[in-house]
Amino acid sequence: MSTTVEFDAKGMPFRRLGPSGLRVPLFSLGGWLTLGGSVRGDPVREIIKTAFENGINMFDTAEGYAAGRSEEEMGRVIRELGLRRTDLVISTKLFWGPHEPQNNMGLSRKHIIEGTKESLQRLGLDYVDIIFAHRPDNTVPIEETVRAFNFVINQGWAFYWGTSEWSAREIEEAHHKLGLIGPVAEQCEHHMLHRDRPEGEYAPIYSKYGTGTTVFSALAGGLLTGKVKTSASSYHTRAMLTSFTKYNDGIPSDSRLAVQKEEWLQERAKSLGQPEGKAMLAKIRALADVAENDLGCKVSHLALAWIARNPNTSTVILGASKPEQIVDNLKALEVLPKLTPEIVEKVEGILGNKPAPLATWGRPPLDPFGRSSL
Repeated sequence: MSTTVEFDAKGMPFRRLGPSGLRVPLFSLGGWLTLGGSVRGDPVREIIKTAFENGINMFDTAEGYAAGRSEEEMGRVIRELGLRRTDLVISTKLFWGPHEPQNNMGLSRKHIIEGTKESLQRLGLDYVDIIFAHRPDNTVPIEETVRAFNFVINQGWAFYWGTSEWSAREIEEAHHKLGLIGPVAEQCEHHMLHRDRPEGEYAPIYSKYGTGTTVFSALAGGLLTGKVKTSASSYHTRAMLTSFTKYNDGIPSDSRLAVQKEEWLQERAKSLGQPEGKAMLAKIRALADVAENDLGCKVSHLALAWIARNPNTSTVILGASKPEQIVDNLKALEVLPKLTPEIVEKVEGILGNKPAPLATWGRPPLDPFGRSSL
Protein backbone atom coordinates (compact mmCIF):
# COMPACT_ATOMS: atom_id res chain seq x y z
CA MET A 1 0.00 0.00 0.00
CA SER A 2 1.30 3.46 -0.84
CA THR A 3 2.01 5.89 1.96
CA THR A 4 -1.09 7.88 2.84
CA VAL A 5 -0.08 9.38 6.19
CA GLU A 6 2.99 11.56 6.72
CA PHE A 7 4.43 11.55 10.21
CA ASP A 8 4.28 14.82 12.14
CA ALA A 9 5.93 14.78 15.57
CA LYS A 10 3.54 17.51 16.78
CA GLY A 11 6.13 18.76 19.26
CA MET A 12 6.75 15.34 20.80
CA PRO A 13 10.18 15.28 22.48
CA PHE A 14 12.54 12.55 21.26
CA ARG A 15 15.34 10.86 23.17
CA ARG A 16 18.06 8.40 22.31
CA LEU A 17 17.33 4.78 23.10
CA GLY A 18 20.02 4.30 25.72
CA PRO A 19 23.50 4.65 24.18
CA SER A 20 22.27 3.93 20.65
CA GLY A 21 21.73 6.42 17.86
CA LEU A 22 18.03 5.49 17.58
CA ARG A 23 15.64 8.28 18.53
CA VAL A 24 12.39 7.34 20.23
CA PRO A 25 9.43 9.49 21.28
CA LEU A 26 9.19 10.31 24.97
CA PHE A 27 5.78 8.60 24.96
CA SER A 28 5.09 5.46 22.95
CA LEU A 29 2.16 3.04 22.63
CA GLY A 30 2.14 -0.56 23.83
CA GLY A 31 -0.14 -3.50 23.13
CA TRP A 32 0.03 -5.22 26.52
CA LEU A 33 -3.41 -6.30 27.79
CA THR A 34 -5.27 -4.31 25.13
CA LEU A 35 -4.32 -4.47 21.45
CA GLY A 36 -5.27 -7.91 20.19
CA GLY A 37 -6.52 -8.85 23.65
CA SER A 38 -9.37 -6.83 25.15
CA VAL A 39 -9.39 -4.58 22.05
CA ARG A 40 -9.64 -6.02 18.54
CA GLY A 41 -10.63 -4.98 15.04
CA ASP A 42 -11.47 -1.38 14.12
CA PRO A 43 -10.89 0.01 17.64
CA VAL A 44 -7.23 -1.03 17.37
CA ARG A 45 -6.96 0.99 14.17
CA GLU A 46 -8.42 4.08 15.83
CA ILE A 47 -6.07 3.80 18.82
CA ILE A 48 -2.93 3.48 16.69
CA LYS A 49 -4.13 6.19 14.30
CA THR A 50 -4.74 8.59 17.18
CA ALA A 51 -1.32 7.86 18.64
CA PHE A 52 0.41 8.45 15.30
CA GLU A 53 -1.51 11.68 14.74
CA ASN A 54 -0.35 12.94 18.12
CA GLY A 55 3.37 12.42 17.61
CA ILE A 56 3.75 8.79 18.70
CA ASN A 57 5.62 6.70 16.16
CA MET A 58 6.91 3.94 18.44
CA PHE A 59 4.76 0.86 19.00
CA ASP A 60 5.64 -1.95 21.40
CA THR A 61 4.29 -5.49 21.42
CA ALA A 62 5.39 -9.06 22.22
CA GLU A 63 4.96 -12.60 21.01
CA GLY A 64 3.25 -13.39 24.30
CA TYR A 65 0.67 -10.61 24.14
CA ALA A 66 -2.69 -12.25 23.47
CA ALA A 67 -0.90 -15.36 22.12
CA GLY A 68 0.51 -13.42 19.16
CA ARG A 69 -2.68 -11.57 18.25
CA SER A 70 -1.24 -8.25 19.41
CA GLU A 71 1.52 -8.50 16.80
CA GLU A 72 -1.04 -9.49 14.14
CA GLU A 73 -3.35 -6.58 14.94
CA MET A 74 -0.53 -4.07 15.08
CA GLY A 75 0.89 -5.23 11.75
CA ARG A 76 -2.53 -5.20 10.13
CA VAL A 77 -3.22 -1.63 11.21
CA ILE A 78 0.19 -0.37 10.09
CA ARG A 79 -0.55 -1.74 6.63
CA GLU A 80 -4.12 -0.45 6.53
CA LEU A 81 -3.05 3.06 7.56
CA GLY A 82 -0.27 3.05 4.98
CA LEU A 83 2.37 4.19 7.44
CA ARG A 84 5.88 4.51 6.08
CA ARG A 85 8.05 1.87 7.72
CA THR A 86 11.03 4.20 8.10
CA ASP A 87 8.85 6.61 10.10
CA LEU A 88 8.14 3.93 12.69
CA VAL A 89 9.99 2.40 15.62
CA ILE A 90 8.64 -1.08 16.26
CA SER A 91 9.65 -3.24 19.20
CA THR A 92 8.64 -6.74 20.16
CA LYS A 93 9.68 -9.17 22.87
CA LEU A 94 10.52 -12.85 23.08
CA PHE A 95 10.07 -15.35 25.87
CA TRP A 96 6.49 -16.63 26.06
CA GLY A 97 5.86 -18.18 22.66
CA PRO A 98 2.28 -19.01 21.66
CA HIS A 99 3.00 -22.74 21.24
CA GLU A 100 4.02 -25.64 23.53
CA PRO A 101 6.53 -24.48 26.17
CA GLN A 102 9.48 -26.86 25.88
CA ASN A 103 11.30 -25.19 22.99
CA ASN A 104 8.81 -22.46 22.11
CA MET A 105 9.51 -20.51 25.27
CA GLY A 106 12.51 -18.94 26.91
CA LEU A 107 15.79 -17.62 25.54
CA SER A 108 17.49 -20.55 23.87
CA ARG A 109 19.14 -19.93 20.51
CA LYS A 110 16.43 -22.05 18.94
CA HIS A 111 13.54 -20.04 20.33
CA ILE A 112 15.15 -16.64 19.81
CA ILE A 113 15.77 -17.33 16.13
CA GLU A 114 12.51 -19.16 15.41
CA GLY A 115 10.51 -16.80 17.62
CA THR A 116 11.91 -13.77 15.81
CA LYS A 117 10.90 -15.21 12.44
CA GLU A 118 7.36 -15.94 13.67
CA SER A 119 7.01 -12.48 15.20
CA LEU A 120 8.02 -10.86 11.92
CA GLN A 121 5.50 -13.03 10.08
CA ARG A 122 2.71 -11.97 12.44
CA LEU A 123 3.70 -8.33 12.14
CA GLY A 124 4.08 -8.58 8.38
CA LEU A 125 7.43 -6.80 8.60
CA ASP A 126 10.95 -7.55 7.38
CA TYR A 127 12.51 -6.28 10.61
CA VAL A 128 11.82 -4.68 13.98
CA ASP A 129 13.86 -1.85 15.41
CA ILE A 130 14.30 -3.38 18.86
CA ILE A 131 13.81 -6.92 20.10
CA PHE A 132 13.68 -7.55 23.84
CA ALA A 133 14.34 -10.58 25.99
CA HIS A 134 11.00 -10.44 27.78
CA ARG A 135 12.40 -12.02 30.95
CA PRO A 136 15.72 -13.60 31.96
CA ASP A 137 16.03 -17.33 31.40
CA ASN A 138 18.00 -18.99 34.15
CA THR A 139 17.87 -22.36 32.32
CA VAL A 140 19.96 -21.12 29.39
CA PRO A 141 23.61 -19.96 29.46
CA ILE A 142 23.56 -16.20 29.07
CA GLU A 143 26.26 -16.35 26.40
CA GLU A 144 23.93 -18.47 24.25
CA THR A 145 21.22 -15.82 24.64
CA VAL A 146 23.54 -12.92 23.81
CA ARG A 147 24.98 -14.72 20.78
CA ALA A 148 21.49 -15.53 19.51
CA PHE A 149 20.39 -11.89 19.70
CA ASN A 150 23.60 -10.89 17.93
CA PHE A 151 22.73 -13.37 15.18
CA VAL A 152 19.27 -11.78 14.86
CA ILE A 153 20.87 -8.36 14.50
CA ASN A 154 23.44 -9.60 12.00
CA GLN A 155 20.63 -11.07 9.87
CA GLY A 156 18.95 -7.65 9.74
CA TRP A 157 15.83 -8.88 11.58
CA ALA A 158 16.39 -6.31 14.34
CA PHE A 159 18.65 -3.29 14.78
CA TYR A 160 19.08 -3.44 18.54
CA TRP A 161 18.25 -5.75 21.42
CA GLY A 162 17.29 -5.14 25.01
CA THR A 163 16.19 -6.79 28.21
CA SER A 164 12.99 -6.70 30.24
CA GLU A 165 12.82 -7.17 33.99
CA TRP A 166 16.38 -8.44 34.15
CA SER A 167 18.41 -7.84 37.29
CA ALA A 168 21.37 -5.48 37.18
CA ARG A 169 23.66 -8.47 37.62
CA GLU A 170 22.17 -10.20 34.58
CA ILE A 171 22.44 -7.05 32.45
CA GLU A 172 26.04 -6.63 33.56
CA GLU A 173 26.82 -10.22 32.57
CA ALA A 174 25.26 -9.68 29.13
CA HIS A 175 27.70 -6.82 28.57
CA HIS A 176 30.69 -8.93 29.51
CA LYS A 177 30.58 -11.16 26.44
CA LEU A 178 33.58 -9.72 24.62
CA GLY A 179 33.10 -8.88 20.97
CA LEU A 180 29.31 -9.14 21.16
CA ILE A 181 26.67 -6.44 21.00
CA GLY A 182 25.16 -5.82 24.42
CA PRO A 183 21.61 -4.71 25.27
CA VAL A 184 20.89 -1.01 24.82
CA ALA A 185 17.66 -0.79 26.79
CA GLU A 186 15.77 -2.34 29.68
CA GLN A 187 11.97 -2.51 29.62
CA CYS A 188 11.00 -2.28 33.26
CA GLU A 189 8.11 -1.48 35.53
CA HIS A 190 8.63 2.02 36.88
CA HIS A 191 6.15 4.26 38.62
CA MET A 192 5.87 6.48 41.67
CA LEU A 193 5.14 3.50 43.91
CA HIS A 194 7.84 1.21 42.49
CA ARG A 195 11.31 2.77 42.38
CA ASP A 196 13.90 0.52 44.03
CA ARG A 197 14.94 -1.42 40.94
CA PRO A 198 14.67 1.25 38.20
CA GLU A 199 16.18 4.05 40.30
CA GLY A 200 18.37 2.12 42.74
CA GLU A 201 19.51 -1.26 41.49
CA TYR A 202 20.00 -0.07 37.90
CA ALA A 203 21.95 3.10 38.80
CA PRO A 204 25.39 1.56 38.08
CA ILE A 205 24.09 0.16 34.77
CA TYR A 206 22.95 3.62 33.64
CA SER A 207 26.28 5.25 34.41
CA LYS A 208 28.45 2.41 33.09
CA TYR A 209 26.62 1.44 29.89
CA GLY A 210 24.24 4.33 29.22
CA THR A 211 21.27 1.93 29.33
CA GLY A 212 17.90 3.55 28.70
CA THR A 213 14.54 2.33 29.96
CA THR A 214 11.35 1.77 28.01
CA VAL A 215 8.96 2.03 30.93
CA PHE A 216 5.78 0.00 31.30
CA SER A 217 3.05 0.39 33.93
CA ALA A 218 3.93 4.02 34.66
CA LEU A 219 0.41 4.37 36.09
CA ALA A 220 0.83 1.38 38.41
CA GLY A 221 -1.62 -0.82 36.55
CA GLY A 222 -4.28 1.88 36.80
CA LEU A 223 -3.84 2.87 40.44
CA LEU A 224 -2.48 6.27 39.45
CA THR A 225 -5.37 7.06 37.14
CA GLY A 226 -9.16 6.86 37.26
CA LYS A 227 -12.48 8.03 35.95
CA VAL A 228 -14.12 11.36 36.70
CA LYS A 229 -17.48 10.80 38.33
CA THR A 230 -19.76 13.50 36.99
CA SER A 231 -21.89 13.60 40.13
CA ALA A 232 -19.06 15.36 41.93
CA SER A 233 -19.77 19.05 42.42
CA SER A 234 -16.27 20.53 42.22
CA TYR A 235 -13.06 20.07 40.30
CA HIS A 236 -11.31 19.24 43.57
CA THR A 237 -13.76 16.46 44.35
CA ARG A 238 -13.62 15.12 40.81
CA ALA A 239 -9.82 15.01 40.91
CA MET A 240 -9.94 13.12 44.20
CA LEU A 241 -12.44 10.66 42.81
CA THR A 242 -10.37 10.32 39.69
CA SER A 243 -7.23 9.37 41.53
CA PHE A 244 -8.41 7.73 44.73
CA THR A 245 -12.05 6.83 45.17
CA LYS A 246 -12.08 4.76 41.99
CA TYR A 247 -10.34 2.04 44.00
CA ASN A 248 -11.08 3.13 47.56
CA ASP A 249 -14.82 2.61 47.01
CA GLY A 250 -14.29 -0.75 45.33
CA ILE A 251 -12.98 -1.89 41.98
CA PRO A 252 -15.14 -0.65 39.08
CA SER A 253 -16.33 -3.39 36.75
CA ASP A 254 -14.64 -1.80 33.72
CA SER A 255 -11.33 -0.96 35.38
CA ARG A 256 -8.07 -2.68 34.47
CA LEU A 257 -7.93 -4.38 37.87
CA ALA A 258 -11.35 -5.93 37.24
CA VAL A 259 -11.20 -6.65 33.51
CA GLN A 260 -7.71 -8.11 33.26
CA LYS A 261 -7.21 -11.57 34.70
CA GLU A 262 -3.42 -11.54 34.99
CA GLU A 263 -2.46 -12.96 38.36
CA TRP A 264 -0.34 -10.04 39.51
CA LEU A 265 -3.12 -7.57 38.76
CA GLN A 266 -5.59 -9.66 40.72
CA GLU A 267 -3.18 -9.82 43.65
CA ARG A 268 -2.77 -6.06 43.51
CA ALA A 269 -6.54 -5.61 43.54
CA LYS A 270 -6.85 -7.81 46.66
CA SER A 271 -4.09 -5.89 48.45
CA LEU A 272 -5.98 -2.59 48.32
CA GLY A 273 -8.11 -3.59 51.28
CA GLN A 274 -5.07 -4.39 53.43
CA PRO A 275 -3.29 -1.82 55.66
CA GLU A 276 -0.41 -1.48 53.19
CA GLY A 277 -2.85 -0.96 50.32
CA LYS A 278 -4.78 1.66 52.26
CA ALA A 279 -1.57 3.52 53.05
CA MET A 280 -0.70 3.48 49.34
CA LEU A 281 -4.11 4.89 48.46
CA ALA A 282 -3.59 7.62 51.03
CA LYS A 283 -0.41 8.60 49.19
CA ILE A 284 -2.34 8.71 45.92
CA ARG A 285 -4.88 11.00 47.58
CA ALA A 286 -2.09 13.36 48.65
CA LEU A 287 -0.57 13.25 45.16
CA ALA A 288 -3.96 14.19 43.74
CA ASP A 289 -3.95 17.28 45.94
CA VAL A 290 -0.56 18.30 44.53
CA ALA A 291 -1.69 17.60 40.97
CA GLU A 292 -4.82 19.73 41.30
CA ASN A 293 -3.74 22.53 43.59
CA ASP A 294 -0.16 23.06 42.42
CA LEU A 295 -0.19 21.88 38.82
CA GLY A 296 -3.80 22.14 37.65
CA CYS A 297 -3.83 18.61 36.29
CA LYS A 298 -4.90 15.06 37.11
CA VAL A 299 -2.75 12.71 39.14
CA SER A 300 -2.27 10.54 36.06
CA HIS A 301 -0.59 13.45 34.27
CA LEU A 302 1.68 14.04 37.27
CA ALA A 303 2.54 10.34 37.47
CA LEU A 304 3.49 10.13 33.79
CA ALA A 305 5.49 13.36 33.89
CA TRP A 306 7.30 12.11 37.00
CA ILE A 307 8.66 9.09 35.14
CA ALA A 308 9.32 11.06 31.95
CA ARG A 309 11.49 13.55 33.86
CA ASN A 310 13.95 10.82 34.77
CA PRO A 311 17.00 11.21 32.49
CA ASN A 312 17.38 7.43 32.21
CA THR A 313 13.89 7.06 30.75
CA SER A 314 14.08 6.70 26.99
CA THR A 315 10.33 6.30 26.46
CA VAL A 316 7.22 5.79 28.58
CA ILE A 317 4.93 3.15 27.07
CA LEU A 318 1.27 4.11 27.25
CA GLY A 319 -1.54 1.61 27.24
CA ALA A 320 -4.96 2.48 25.88
CA SER A 321 -8.28 0.81 25.27
CA LYS A 322 -9.77 3.99 23.78
CA PRO A 323 -8.25 6.71 21.56
CA GLU A 324 -9.20 9.49 23.97
CA GLN A 325 -7.02 7.94 26.66
CA ILE A 326 -3.93 8.63 24.54
CA VAL A 327 -4.84 12.27 24.06
CA ASP A 328 -5.48 12.67 27.76
CA ASN A 329 -2.24 10.95 28.81
CA LEU A 330 -0.20 13.18 26.53
CA LYS A 331 -1.22 16.15 28.67
CA ALA A 332 1.64 14.97 30.84
CA LEU A 333 3.92 16.82 28.41
CA GLU A 334 2.42 20.09 29.67
CA VAL A 335 3.20 19.11 33.26
CA LEU A 336 6.88 18.29 32.70
CA PRO A 337 8.16 21.90 32.77
CA LYS A 338 6.08 22.54 35.91
CA LEU A 339 7.99 19.97 37.96
CA THR A 340 10.13 22.52 39.76
CA PRO A 341 12.52 21.57 42.57
CA GLU A 342 9.84 22.69 45.02
CA ILE A 343 7.21 20.41 43.48
CA VAL A 344 9.67 17.52 43.31
CA GLU A 345 10.51 17.97 46.99
CA LYS A 346 6.81 17.99 47.90
CA VAL A 347 6.15 14.82 45.90
CA GLU A 348 9.18 13.10 47.41
CA GLY A 349 7.85 13.99 50.84
CA ILE A 350 4.58 12.23 50.04
CA LEU A 351 6.14 9.16 48.47
CA GLY A 352 8.91 8.63 50.99
CA ASN A 353 10.45 5.91 48.84
CA LYS A 354 13.39 7.50 47.06
CA PRO A 355 16.18 4.90 46.81
CA ALA A 356 19.13 5.76 49.03
CA PRO A 357 22.36 6.73 47.25
CA LEU A 358 25.39 4.50 47.52
CA ALA A 359 27.10 4.79 50.89
CA THR A 360 30.21 7.01 51.07
CA TRP A 361 30.98 6.04 54.69
CA GLY A 362 31.48 9.62 55.84
CA ARG A 363 33.53 10.98 52.94
CA PRO A 364 32.58 14.54 51.94
CA PRO A 365 30.51 14.87 48.74
CA LEU A 366 32.23 15.62 45.46
CA ASP A 367 31.55 18.72 43.39
CA PRO A 368 28.08 18.10 41.86
CA PHE A 369 29.19 19.64 38.56
CA GLY A 370 32.08 17.21 38.21
CA ARG A 371 32.11 13.55 37.35
CA SER A 372 31.06 11.95 40.61
CA SER A 373 29.87 8.44 39.65
CA LEU A 374 31.83 5.44 38.47
